[in-house]
Amino acid sequence: MRVSIIVPVLDEAAGIERCARALLALEGVDERIVVDGGSSDDTAERARRHAGIRVLEAARGRAHQLNAGAAAATGDILMFVHADAALPPDAADAARHALRQPGVIAGAFRTRHMPERWRGSWRAPLLRLADLRSRYTTLPYGDQTLFLRARDFWRVGGYPELALMEDLALSRILRARGRIRVLPREVRVSGRRFEAAPWRQTLMVNAFPVLYTLGVSPERLARWYGNPR
Repeated sequence: MRVSIIVPVLDEAAGIERCARALLALEGVDERIVVDGGSSDDTAERARRHAGIRVLEAARGRAHQLNAGAAAATGDILMFVHADAALPPDAADAARHALRQPGVIAGAFRTRHMPERWRGSWRAPLLRLADLRSRYTTLPYGDQTLFLRARDFWRVGGYPELALMEDLALSRILRARGRIRVLPREVRVSGRRFEAAPWRQTLMVNAFPVLYTLGVSPERLARWYGNPR
């Protein structure tokens, strides 16, 4: 089965080189797509310098960018990757294997947040708290790299185009149709967002899903978060 990787980006000029290198180092990947959401910097131009990476432009909004990338993808399996995440080298083959298992409609990985500014600091272990959810959840978030067959993605309508929580919304839809397998492998995620705003990120990871479940709209959550897109 062919595997397409889709990465939504916005103003990622500082990190797009690292992202591109990580994508190109992956084994068994058939297509790598970066979808720029109207960056104000030269993210798209920098990404285009890398042979083997296809760059698309779409309207701003993570769900919209992910759906645009999926619509352009040619793979049988879609993997949705955050720009600040680095997958295991054999992630594509791991996804192929997981999706061959009976009853599995989708899968994801565990996360391991890596310190940048906090490297060597007493605060660095705090990033591990951000990873606990990924070890026990059956509803993976976007930073866990959701993967599924393209036909199943479109069968459920793709990502709901919400201001926030589109990843959780899609995971709920998928779980109602089959099993989501969280693999005991780690996606290495940059800790930069937690380091820059630890309380806001903690609220986003822990409180917002509960509030969303209780009926608070994604639009309101996005306003509280501070327009993350």
